[in-house]
Amino acid sequence: QVQLVESGEGVVQAGGSLRLSCTVSGRTFRNGVMGWFRQAPGKERAFVGYIIWGVGSTYYANSVKGRFTISGDKARNKMYLQMNSLEPEDTAVYYCAHAAFPTAAPEAYDYWGQGTQVTVSS
Repeated sequence: QVQLVESGEGVVQAGGSLRLSCTVSGRTFRNGVMGWFRQAPGKERAFVGYIIWGVGSTYYANSVKGRFTISGDKARNKMYLQMNSLEPEDTAVYYCAHAAFPTAAPEAYDYWGQGTQVTVSS
């Protein structure tokens, strides 16, 4: 059974940093992409960025470009989201997910984690 588990939940002040992790178990993804999404209260799930698994190329939403960095450790089946210069608008539940091809569309992702809360105070 494939499981994706996010960790790194926290409360930080605006301007601060936080690092999220995503650990995959039950399967080793050989290709595709690993992505991050977020969902704020009352809003739809939004794309944050992805990394092409095993290649390392990344792509980000404009709202986080230059502030967030995605990295991956394929050997350990882990992905990371380093978030810097956090803003209150970044407050959301953050999810990691896998897709077979590069895409920002959440419906194309086939495996999802349960989410982890990030709260940025002003």
